[in-house]
Parts: sequence; structure tokens; C-alpha cells
Amino acid sequence: MEILKDLMNFLDSSVTMFHAINECEKVLQNCGYIYLPENEKWNIRAGKYYTKRNSSSLIAFDIANGDYHFQISAAHSDSPTFKLKDRPIIESNGYLKLNVEAYGGMIDATWLDKPLTLAGRVMVDTGCGIETRLLFIDKDLLIIPNVPIHFNREINKGFAFNNQVDMLPVFSAGNLSEADFYKMLAKELGVKPEAILAKDLYLVNRQKATVIGYDNELISSGRLDDLECVYTSLLGFIEAMNNDHINVFAVFDNEEVGSVTKQGAMSTFLVSTLNRINKALGKSDEDYYRAIAKSMLISCDNAHAIHPNHPELFDVKNRPVLNKGIAIKESANQKYTTDAFSRAVLKKILDKKNIPYQTFANRSDIIGGSTLGNLSNTAVSMNAVDIGLPQLAMHSAYETAGAKDVEYAIEALRAFFETNIDIKDDKVSLEA
Repeated sequence: MEILKDLMNFLDSSVTMFHAINECEKVLQNCGYIYLPENEKWNIRAGKYYTKRNSSSLIAFDIANGDYHFQISAAHSDSPTFKLKDRPIIESNGYLKLNVEAYGGMIDATWLDKPLTLAGRVMVDTGCGIETRLLFIDKDLLIIPNVPIHFNREINKGFAFNNQVDMLPVFSAGNLSEADFYKMLAKELGVKPEAILAKDLYLVNRQKATVIGYDNELISSGRLDDLECVYTSLLGFIEAMNNDHINVFAVFDNEEVGSVTKQGAMSTFLVSTLNRINKALGKSDEDYYRAIAKSMLISCDNAHAIHPNHPELFDVKNRPVLNKGIAIKESANQKYTTDAFSRAVLKKILDKKNIPYQTFANRSDIIGGSTLGNLSNTAVSMNAVDIGLPQLAMHSAYETAGAKDVEYAIEALRAFFETNIDIKDDKVSLEA
């Protein structure tokens, strides 16, 4: 329950990708990791470090004086939601609404008729320059109301929501003006309204993370995809005893919209970080290429647990259940990176520690989603395997997963980081 309590706090604090990275930074700093800004010279040796990009992606690394290669976990900091447009205020029939657009592919209906708020980052003019400020308005601030069933009798037979019409949140019923919106932001930030230059703000579901069930079997929260993987891989990373190689904990932004940004999995962030580590340690290009060939990546992004009411949507054999361990994900079309080589390595690591795991594959007639492992491999290619914690209602405003799987995932990632994976061509030896 202590782990679950800590996870709940992490989920409730990580209301946007910026806040998630801020929470990761706090943990890393408490564990003695040294911050290396990307725009400064890196003077490093064996030790613990981290860097970040755009305040929404982060890479931490633990350098040991042993076999020179990288063992990497990668998760993502973003989740489907709605993003505020630059000019957000719409006046309509006495109401003030906020003009938002979809960020990622969410289940629209789950965002209606519940208290919402705003969070993200704001760029402010301090008089001495431009500064980034995190914003989280800790108040039931907004709501997206449904149309009464009396005016839409067919809604329970299926309804397609229009994002420009149906999904705009109400900010005021008539008491406030557009100027009040900016006064509110300024007050929260401790600045004058005219100091606000730009903003990346998102809708946040106000419902807190919780443990559900008479026997505490389930956890429910917004943003479980993929903050549950961020949290479990972070704990596995910081708890691992590493004397042999370079462990790397990576969190990328923008997975939900394709990863093709400067801070996404397809960006230069990972490859440039690994290159800089290589150069700072006095290694050659040849050393780097050899290290990458011996390295391994675990792509961590939540998986689909079999649904209690719709088992027919799942593969007859590769269908994870809650509380039975992480899911190793595979796809013939390479949406996931798992192959026989990487699966065998991970299975051997987990079997040695008696850590449970399952398998996931889509039905052969259903096209599933993708994740960040295969995308990061376009920038820096290495052996890789895809895993995830099984969950229900993926991309809902409030998702559900298994309580036991949290500890199983931490154990699995810790075992991965503690095992020295020695890859020689098509042979592998594993040393704890």
C-alpha cells in the first residue's frame, strides 16, 4: 500500500507532461542525480546524471565502470486530453467557453459532466527576460456539459461528438469576462496579465487517483497511460544496483501525437545524449558503435488487459489479465519492437527472479495502436522489447489497472537494470 500511495501522489501531481517531468526531477535530485543542461559543457565520469528537453522530456543515466554499453527504459510523459488554443475565449449565449482542440485520441464521452481544470506551462516576461512557469489551477474550474437526452433521444445508441461543438468547456455562466480569464492566470502565476506571453495549457480531469475494490485489487486514475510506466520504470531505475554498464531512464513527450517533435522519441534527444556521454567519457566513435550494438531498450507503454464485458475483442491466447504481471507485447507489423531475441533475453531475466509476466498481441483482424520503441529505434537502433502494465479503458479520462502489477513492474525493471546483458553478435550472457 505504501507503493500505491506514492504512485497516487505521483499521478495526482503529474497533471501534464511538464509536471510529470518536474516530479521525476524531484525524485532524481533526492537520489543524488546531477542536472546537466543540454546547452552547457558536460564534465562527467562514473556517477549519476540527468538532462531534459523542453521541460517535458528527460533522460537520466547511471554510469558504472564496467562493460561499456547502455541498458535503457523508455516511457512517455503525455496523455490524451484537450489543449487550449492561443485565443481561447468564446462568448456564446451568455456563456464564456474555452476553445480547445484534441491532443491525441481520447474517449470523448469520458470528459463530459465532470469537474475539470487547467494546467501546463506559461511563458512570462520577467523584465529581465522570458521565464517558464508551471501552472496548475487546483480548483474545480470547468465543465463540458452533455446535451439532455430529451434533445438527443438516440445518444445511447451511439453518438459522434464534434470537438468544435460538443467538447468546449464552460468557464463562466455570465459573471466573468475575457479579461477575467487572463487575470485568473496572472494571479495564479503571481504576475501581471500583460506579462503573459504564451502558454501550453491542457484540460485536466479533477478526479483523484484511488485504490478500488473490497480487497484493494484495482487502481484508477487519469493518465495511467503512460505515467504508470514512468513511475515504475523510474523506481526500478533508481533502486537498481549497477556495477557493470550504463543504465538509462528516458521519458519522451508527444507519443500520443506521433513523437515527431524535438522532444519526441523520433527526435535527436536520445542519440545526442548517448553521443555526449560517449565523448565525455573519452570514447571514440568506434567505441560508440560497438556499445550501441551491445545495448538493449525496454519500451514501456501500458498494455490492454482483457475486458470483462468484451473478451471477444482480444486474441484467444495472448490476452493479459490484471494483477498477473507485466505484458510483453508483440506485433507482426512491427508496431512493437519485440522479437524472439529480445523476448528471450527479458524472459530469462524475469524467470531468474521469479517475476511474473504475460503476453499481449492483437486479434489478427484488429489493428492495434503503436508506441515509442520502434520510433526511437529510427534514431538510435538497438535490440528492444515492448512491455506494458495491463489496464482497462485506455485513453479514457479515468483509467483502471491492477494494484499488484505496480510492484511486479518495478521488480521487472529493477531486474533489467541490475542484470549485465552481454550481447556478442547473436549470443547473450546474463550476469546479475
